[in-house]
Amino acid sequence: MSVETVHLLSRTALAQGTEAFHLQKPAGFAFRPGQALDIILPGGPEGDDGRHAFSIVSAPHENELVFATRMRDSAYKRALAALAPGAALQLDGPFGSLTLHKTIERPAVLIAGGIGITPFMSMLRDADAHPRGQQLLLLYSNRRPEDSAFLPELQALAARNPQLRLLATMTDMAHSGQPWDGPTGQIDSAFITQALQGLAAPIGYVSGPPGLVQAMRAQLQQAGVDEDDIRSEEFYGY
Repeated sequence: MSVETVHLLSRTALAQGTEAFHLQKPAGFAFRPGQALDIILPGGPEGDDGRHAFSIVSAPHENELVFATRMRDSAYKRALAALAPGAALQLDGPFGSLTLHKTIERPAVLIAGGIGITPFMSMLRDADAHPRGQQLLLLYSNRRPEDSAFLPELQALAARNPQLRLLATMTDMAHSGQPWDGPTGQIDSAFITQALQGLAAPIGYVSGPPGLVQAMRAQLQQAGVDEDDIRSEEFYGY
């Protein structure tokens, strides 16, 4: 790994309070879907060292690097929000081991809460561009449709990839201003058990806040997935 200076190309709103940042991709930069990088802001915001890790949303074949985050009122996020297109920043990476297993005969079950969807976006974009015939199941939980980053893209990916099944659920539709005709409950062992029907010896992947990751690991085990077949990554707010 080495530190590279890149420039911000653009930023886009993904959902309420969530933005994607599009960066130049350094020549020769290679990574595996699901990996992350450190984004280092110039100067270092007051009270923050200016370096935080983000999963790479873009797939390896794409010509830019993209990361996405919830925009909070913290020193780092305020400095990030202040960057204009063309601004210089640094990246260090890639790193991380939350990558898909190579035995394509075994299905992958991806469970994401909120912004935890980001490492799975790279995996699913890569699977769309380079189909391997592997069964993929994504369980994606959000409070409301307006909070759900990448949901339209995920629905489009699932519509054209017969190996990908998407089960998205909303847990707070009472406070939503948008319609939703899908599931509205929590992802629990019953939800997972039903979703896993027909999948032989799946390997589980969980990404999201620490509390969700711990709960989903336990729910996967209750649904019959061996603890050794569960991989996870926790997302912390900053």
